[in-house]
Parts: sequence; C-alpha cells; structure tokens
Amino acid sequence: MLRSMYSGISGLKNFQTKLDVIGNNIANVNTYGFKKGRVTFKDAISQTTMGASASTDTRGGTNAVQIGLGSSISSIDTIDTAGSLQNTSRTLDLGIEGDGYFIVNDGTNDYYTRAGNFYLDEEGTLVTGEGYKVEDTAGNAIQLDTNNIQSFSISQNGAINVVKTDGTSEELAIIALAKFSNPGGLEKAGGNLLQESVNSGQPQVGASSTDGRGTISSGTLEMSNVDLSEEFTDMIVAQRGFQANTRIITTSDEILQELVNLKR
Repeated sequence: MLRSMYSGISGLKNFQTKLDVIGNNIANVNTYGFKKGRVTFKDAISQTTMGASASTDTRGGTNAVQIGLGSSISSIDTIDTAGSLQNTSRTLDLGIEGDGYFIVNDGTNDYYTRAGNFYLDEEGTLVTGEGYKVEDTAGNAIQLDTNNIQSFSISQNGAINVVKTDGTSEELAIIALAKFSNPGGLEKAGGNLLQESVNSGQPQVGASSTDGRGTISSGTLEMSNVDLSEEFTDMIVAQRGFQANTRIITTSDEILQELVNLKR
C-alpha cells in the first residue's frame, strides 16, 4: 500500500513537470525562433521479490516477480524543427530556411539564435534587441557607415550589399551562420539565445547556403514551432494523468484508514 502511494507521488511530480513544459511552450507561442520542449518518462527501479529460475529436467523455468516503484523523468528534449516564416517586409528582419543559427556576441561570449529581428545602433552596428552584436563569417561585428550609405540589401547567402551616396555599390560583409552536429544539445540561455554545450558539438561557422547551412530570407521572421492544438491535447492528457495519480494516493490512504479502523 505504501509502495502505491509513493508511486502516485512520483507520478504527480512528473506530470507537474510535463505541465510546466507545456505551459512554457504555450507562453512562447508567438516568440520568434522559439523551439518547443517535450518531456519523456521512464519507469523507476523495480523491487524484486522473487528472482527468475532456470528450467530443470522436471520443472520449467519461472519469471522474476517484480513490483515497480513509480516513474521518473527520462528527458526534456528541445524539438528543433523549423517554424514557419512570417513576412514583415523589413530588411533587417532575417529568417533562416534550413539549418543554422545566427551568431551574436555580448562582448565576452558567443550565443546562437534563430530570432533574426536585428537593428542598427547609433554607431551603425548590427545588433539584437538586447544589444548583442551580430557576427560575420570572420567573427567580427557588422558595422554600416549610415552617413555614407544610401541603401542596403541582404541576399540569400547573407551578403550585405550597400549602395553609397556617390552611387557606387559594395559587398560590406557576410552574415555568419553556425551549424551543429547535435542542435538539440544546445542549452537555452534566455532571451531567444542558445549556447554551446559539451553535447552539441563545435559550431561549424560559415556563410549561408554552404555545407548544408540554410539560406537567409530578408524581410521575414521565423515563428515559434509550437502547435497550439498539439499542446492543448498534451495538456489534457497530462491533466488526466495527474488526476489518476491523485486517485492512487487517495485509494491507498483509504485502505490504510481501513486497517487503522480494524483495531477499533
């Protein structure tokens, strides 16, 4: 009876974690470049009350007798499938079609993001909304001399082409994309940023449309890959699982109460 109660408690904790992940997915349904999470479970250890036995000349073998002791969290995965691109018609809004991440730097560390809503600061440096500088394929910050530029555009390979005030054109820089052998191993750092981990692999930096990297689409932004209908369905299933585990605890408590009443 106590085993069933503790199994129910483990189930409550696990489904609470699943609901936490689902809630975070729904909260970020309109977050640019957000990748949804997924919780998977595994059974916990089992108590063996009788081991298996081999067959003999006179008797067949018997299976082990084991009692499970609940469940635990197996993994919380990041599903890195691509989200749909939304047209914004803004030159500095960049979406990635395919694999790859933009590289941004806070002055100390490199971070990676699929959210391409970039801006120009007062010095003409290409930055994120938090002021992180966007890097080119040489690892340098991208800077535009806005006083000497008439217009600029960004091609699919990430090249920034500028038209100067004197009418001449120039390729200023190429926006870098980083590719990872295991993008699901990247760790979330908040603010639409990801950071390298020991299981993500080293970043393979280069221009878009090369070595399996995706292409850059100017004037678009990648939406979240959260599917609300799927999340609501998972939420209902998690809620029912939570309720079922509370019922296990309630039933175990009622049986314990019956045992206590036997003495009366």
